[in-house]
Amino acid sequence: MTPELGDGTRVVHSSQGAPGDPFGAQPVFASAYHLGGQDYYGRAGNPTWRALENALGSLEGGECVVFPSGMAAISTLLRTVLSTGDTLAVPSDGYFLTRKFVSEMDVNVLEVPTAGPYPSFEGVRLVLLETPSNPGLDVCDIAELAVRAHAAGALLAVDNTTATPLGQRPLELGADIVVASDTKAVAGHSDVLFGHVTLADAELAARVRDARTLNGAIPGPFETWLALRGLGTLDLRLARQAENAAAVHALLKGRVAGLRWPGAPDDPAYLVAAQQMRRFNGVLTFELRDVASVEQFLARSKLVSAATSFGGLHSTADRRAQFGDPVPEGLVRFSAGCEDTRDLVADVSHALGLN
Repeated sequence: MTPELGDGTRVVHSSQGAPGDPFGAQPVFASAYHLGGQDYYGRAGNPTWRALENALGSLEGGECVVFPSGMAAISTLLRTVLSTGDTLAVPSDGYFLTRKFVSEMDVNVLEVPTAGPYPSFEGVRLVLLETPSNPGLDVCDIAELAVRAHAAGALLAVDNTTATPLGQRPLELGADIVVASDTKAVAGHSDVLFGHVTLADAELAARVRDARTLNGAIPGPFETWLALRGLGTLDLRLARQAENAAAVHALLKGRVAGLRWPGAPDDPAYLVAAQQMRRFNGVLTFELRDVASVEQFLARSKLVSAATSFGGLHSTADRRAQFGDPVPEGLVRFSAGCEDTRDLVADVSHALGLN
């Protein structure tokens, strides 16, 4: 039996062409094609889309459909799966725009904390999980909840943005659907908005793809190529980001409130996370005293930028309460970048006045 290729090999060769082809898929900008081939119009198909869809689908074990943003991906999925009067279970501590979107749909919404406890799923059409959650970094047992959802006749979807396709494979754990914002770690360079949905069922994937064509939520070929280019270094970036997150966590332990990183053995989410996650990433959270303390931290730092995203090359910090999350005013979502670990730890220590 041939052993599975490593993460680095898989992402580097995820868009490998035939001999004589360019290294990696190149952006195809055509809006119209000579009829008779696979493509006929730019809203329905594009070779660059398929290259990235094949790459992400191979990593996640399903059929992938790409979108111009994470919200385009999840909103298209929800509109495709749900009908008027259906019941949807969503994380009460997950991404706030998802909750805002579903609150405006004509469906029944059941909000459940990521860490549970979870009620019966009887009568639920779709269970949407987000694990680790954003920004709280709580974790739930995907395999257990997939069994419960399927027993009740529900589909189970997992927002895998924080974990990434290398950190977690929800479809292998029993989920039906994976959705993610690739603006974050997959693209990884803070230069593109992107998202995708990967589905275990080919018929449902076809419905999602048809919905994309109908509503016009299509990514540009150049943006698709940027995401595909970024994917090739995901393994390397995740390794450094996780190393930096572990070092920052060690620095902050016992010195700040609300410190969370699922990769730390003393984190409340660690036991479940370690069972279902293949590797950890660079996102952690902690609480400072108030808004002024966060502002002072950012002003004193030379390496950490204020930005409302995560998973990029640069370390960033985001005070989540300013964007509507129901969290303490001083809660910081910290995204460890790819700086040298020693430099980042020294900078954070100085910025927080710990040295």
